[in-house]
Amino acid sequence: MESKMEHIYDVIILGGGPAGYTAALYSARAGLDTLVVEKYSVGGQMALTDVIENYPGFDEGIEGFALGMKMQAGAERFGAVTEYGEVIKTELAGEIKRVITDSKELLARSVIIATGANPRELGVEGERALVGNGVHYCAHCDGRFYKDKTVVLVGGGNSAAADALYLSRLVKKVYVVHRRDTLRATKIYHEPLMKAKNVEFLWNSALDAYIVDGKLTGARIKNLSDGSVREVEADGVFVSIGRTPATELFKGEIELDERGYIIADETTKTNLSGVFAAGDVRTKELRQVVTAVADGAVAADNVEKYLSEK
Repeated sequence: MESKMEHIYDVIILGGGPAGYTAALYSARAGLDTLVVEKYSVGGQMALTDVIENYPGFDEGIEGFALGMKMQAGAERFGAVTEYGEVIKTELAGEIKRVITDSKELLARSVIIATGANPRELGVEGERALVGNGVHYCAHCDGRFYKDKTVVLVGGGNSAAADALYLSRLVKKVYVVHRRDTLRATKIYHEPLMKAKNVEFLWNSALDAYIVDGKLTGARIKNLSDGSVREVEADGVFVSIGRTPATELFKGEIELDERGYIIADETTKTNLSGVFAAGDVRTKELRQVVTAVADGAVAADNVEKYLSEK
């Protein structure tokens, strides 16, 4: 009896966010046998955003999950296939790449990694239940909902400082909570933040608890120097303490930088032949939906070139 041949895809794309589905669209439209493997649901981190207002073509904004569904539909229109499952192991060094999920083994001639990066949580009780309903991780995405209101911004690095400055132009007041007695951000942010009349710094402090009365109404702030506690009224909390790239699976196989991001430049090429990294998961300056989409297109184009040379 003849053994059944294992199916080998032209490209497997890991992650169903904007980078992943743009790569799938371009790959499938080029006639490549394309599979997207997504762990949870389409859209990635984008799906957690109520309204995206800075993606071209939607003059009144669009809900993040809805945009993700549109991206999926666009890719599947040209024949891309989506499979849901958790990838537990990869073997990417060979000519035929192996992707092992919790239910099966998949084979491909090339792989695009678009697993994204997740915002770091504070880990304060009740935080996850408040995500999108008072607690946010993207000031540029959700800051507009707090126009003329009061918010807390947690963090002290460059991203946090930029977020605080952005929010100061929208909201009535910003409390900046930082564990140290000075910002870690580069000096360029210090002067404009110090001059902003609606920004108040709570130094040597940490957000200790969310105050909820049907909805988020404030935060309890603990001074790390003397242990004193202060409660501040706030309509929203923005957490800006960095992001964690979803690359744990690839350690020891793909070159990562000191923060865990896949080392790949604008070509999206990694150190492994036939393996590409697109979107928030790779080393880059700006992590936004529009830059993820650009990466997806570039990655798919380079996959097509890579396969044509084989």
